[in-house]
Amino acid sequence: QVQLVESGGGLVQPGGSLRLACAASGSGVSINTMNWYRQAPGKERELVATITAGGITNYADSVKGRFTISRDNAKNTVFLQMNSLKAEDTAVYYCNADIWNRRRYRWDSSWGQGTQVTVSS
Repeated sequence: QVQLVESGGGLVQPGGSLRLACAASGSGVSINTMNWYRQAPGKERELVATITAGGITNYADSVKGRFTISRDNAKNTVFLQMNSLKAEDTAVYYCNADIWNRRRYRWDSSWGQGTQVTVSS
């Protein structure tokens, strides 16, 4: 079973930067769209950024111009570069990807375990 493993979260001051990474384990993995979501305390999970297999990206209005999503298809890894961080960016960030299930011949939506990002002085 393919697993998504996130890294790169932590504590950063307002205005600072962090880079999150999410790698899919296993060989011969086919991945379609990859996404970053986040969930702040007491709030619903929200979509932050999306990148298709072909590299087309889309962002939530709240992060446009500050966050950049990218991917390395050879390494089955997606990144989220976060600049000019604000206190309201504080949340648990989750990686999500559509992964091809060979046995069931379908795309399965898989989630990482989440990584905490805290923006505070």
